[in-house]
Amino acid sequence: MIRFFSSLVQWWRSLLGAIIFYTVIPIPQIFRPSFIRIARWCPWIGLGLGALLSGTFWGLSYVGTPSLLTATSTVALWVSLTGGLHLDGAMDSADGLAVPDPQKRLVVMADSVSGAFGVMAGVLILLLKVAALEGFNVGSYWLILTIPAWGRWAQVMAIAFYPYLKAEGKGAFHRKHFKLYPDFWWSIFPLLILLGITYFVLPLAQWLIWLLSNFCSCFWAITICHWFAKKFKGHTGDTYGATVEWTEVFSLISASLFANWL
Repeated sequence: MIRFFSSLVQWWRSLLGAIIFYTVIPIPQIFRPSFIRIARWCPWIGLGLGALLSGTFWGLSYVGTPSLLTATSTVALWVSLTGGLHLDGAMDSADGLAVPDPQKRLVVMADSVSGAFGVMAGVLILLLKVAALEGFNVGSYWLILTIPAWGRWAQVMAIAFYPYLKAEGKGAFHRKHFKLYPDFWWSIFPLLILLGITYFVLPLAQWLIWLLSNFCSCFWAITICHWFAKKFKGHTGDTYGATVEWTEVFSLISASLFANWL
């Protein structure tokens, strides 16, 4: 029994550590947050963000806020809640991909100053998110809920199945402490449970659209994770962020198409 409660405390502390690392939400140090094995909580954090974002989108749409302003405000909140953590990685990865020599890409990505390709990638990501969100309405806001979670599950995929390219780095500790079982399965558990619960809540037609949207998000997560791994021969902390951002972008675009069916 003591061992069980000790394990429970460790899981709780790692959840608090995940909240601190992946968001700007402050957690008092008195709760002793831990950063060991926090990657397993990524999709859980994504669901929390998705709930805030979809709720914000619904609220702004409900009171008659213009669609462009609603979409822009939602994306602004999206970036603010994460402190631009993943967006920064996406920009650095774009700078790295701009270098033809694979051996020099990691050196370029280590530069704290964003280059032209990084800036263009960052702007493109934000514009695509705004454009995709403008395709949603007050009746389809709930399709947004799982998109941040799938983006972060893509990161878990990268951590679990691909080598980390640096001995040190801001993402190295993710790979060092990650355990395929139970961490990987725990990371996808909330998404599977949510899909099951909504089967009994949504009308069948809406649930099928919901299922299709999530299937597309899963496809993008796997595809984009593998694409970056192929380009870099593995992953870094920056490509983790890029994987999150581009999975979110393509998932939003897919979901915006399905939103027109509702």
